[in-house]
Amino acid sequence: MTVTDTARDTVAAALEQGKVESHLHPTGSYDVADHAAPTGREETWRFTPLKRLKGLASDAVFNASTTDVSFNTPEGVRVENVTGDEAAALRGISGFKPATLFGARILDEVTDTLLVDVPAEAEIAEPIVINLVGENADNTEAGHVVLRFGNFSKAVVVLRHTGSAALAQVVEIRVGDSAQVSVVSLQDWADDATHLTHTEALVGRDAAYKHTAVTFGGDLVRMDANVRYSGPGGSAEMLGLYFADAGQHIEHRLFADHNQPKTSSNVAYKGALQGEGAHAVWIGNVLIRKAAEGIETYEENRNLILTDGTLCDSVPNLEIETGEIAGAGHASATARFDDEQLFYLRSRGISEKEAQRLVVHGFFNDLIRKIDVPAIEEQLVKTVEAELSKNVIGKSI
Repeated sequence: MTVTDTARDTVAAALEQGKVESHLHPTGSYDVADHAAPTGREETWRFTPLKRLKGLASDAVFNASTTDVSFNTPEGVRVENVTGDEAAALRGISGFKPATLFGARILDEVTDTLLVDVPAEAEIAEPIVINLVGENADNTEAGHVVLRFGNFSKAVVVLRHTGSAALAQVVEIRVGDSAQVSVVSLQDWADDATHLTHTEALVGRDAAYKHTAVTFGGDLVRMDANVRYSGPGGSAEMLGLYFADAGQHIEHRLFADHNQPKTSSNVAYKGALQGEGAHAVWIGNVLIRKAAEGIETYEENRNLILTDGTLCDSVPNLEIETGEIAGAGHASATARFDDEQLFYLRSRGISEKEAQRLVVHGFFNDLIRKIDVPAIEEQLVKTVEAELSKNVIGKSI
């Protein structure tokens, strides 16, 4: 039998059993014993430098936290660190069933949960801001965060990560029916920080969910962001901005699991890389299940290379189990500066370095405006400028 015949028989057998064998169909389990430590040979870990994770993905001890947590509490919103039975009841509220060892360990070993609870029909005018400030990059720790939004609610939550830490984290998000929710996760860590985080969102019927990941700091940051649906009509917009500097590893993995009909997802991530050894990884996974008729999805990733010596991996994946869809597509591009744009600017008396700076700002600005949180947008424009000032932009392009 040929290899081709063997593969065909394997697929046929899987279809007969009503499932498809791929990394988009992981078998989750809450039992820690069901998960092995990653070796780096797995599809979902092959780009991650495991030795730099300080054991967070495997056997690191989850010590008492040295990360300071503070927050505002707008009227009508509950923000609290809960323990005991209440914390236990929040495990898996998003439908999260761990497919990784670190995820299973967090749900099993971390006894408290940071809960943000927005009641049904509440409309919160100001962003709910959670500040997590790390104080020790050598202290391996873990955290569980739950954001729960009631039916017909409207709110914005900002998770702001700064300082020095070695943090493994699970963030669960439950979006009620017809709710309109925006969650912004800022990774503005110090240069020595390590952050391994998984975000799982469950979007209700006719609900609108926006998730924005912004990563500029840290030695190694890996964020998995998943979304599924608990009813038809739900929409998810997943945005991302990142800036990888010399020696920095930034990895974003997206998974839109269309398990309900007439749902939609739109993914747009943009990144810039500069400096020797800067490495950015973007994996965009979309699964359209057999039951998900009438869905629409699109994902794109754009990367701008600012200097020599960088590495970028961009991999979109689209798996479709039904032909009854409204539309599906993906795009990925990695490139240096656009010579025509630079020529246009320089022909008007603008220096090469200033022209490059303007191009980078233009590259990010359209995505920054989509975040729709004025204070965050203003901060990001300043952060992009600060990142550009670090670099020898123009010297090696």
